[in-house]
Amino acid sequence: MSDWRDDGVRVIRGDQLDPNTAQTPGMDRAAAITAARVGAAKIWAGTVVIHPDAKTGAHHHGELESVIFVLRGRARMRWGERLEFVAEAEPGDFIFVPPFVPHQEINADTEEPLECVLVRSGGEAVVVNLDIEPVEKPDTVHWVDPIHRHP
Repeated sequence: MSDWRDDGVRVIRGDQLDPNTAQTPGMDRAAAITAARVGAAKIWAGTVVIHPDAKTGAHHHGELESVIFVLRGRARMRWGERLEFVAEAEPGDFIFVPPFVPHQEINADTEEPLECVLVRSGGEAVVVNLDIEPVEKPDTVHWVDPIHRHP
């Protein structure tokens, strides 16, 4: 029988996030939900702050799926073998990053920080930093799905 008192719901306060997690140049990640902190086996969650006009290094997250929820600011995502594709997201938007996709996060605002919540499909942080030179003029890809057509 489980001890729900000790093994049940956990609240991780915003001032208790752990910055001692895998990092990528240009962003500050902080972990909230991990295997080590709460025993999460199938999910990792935390926050990221990207400073005004900053660009992260190119990276991927191995076999993990990632969801980014934009809280504040304007995110520009670049992805592809040469980071040749680009799209933007604003507060309230979700971004999905499939496994092994090389990508780069960019704060598209020159004055305000970009703040996001991250959720990944594994209990541990996986970050593989890449040495990719981005193309000069990436192709614009609109956020399109079967319900929302190209503008």
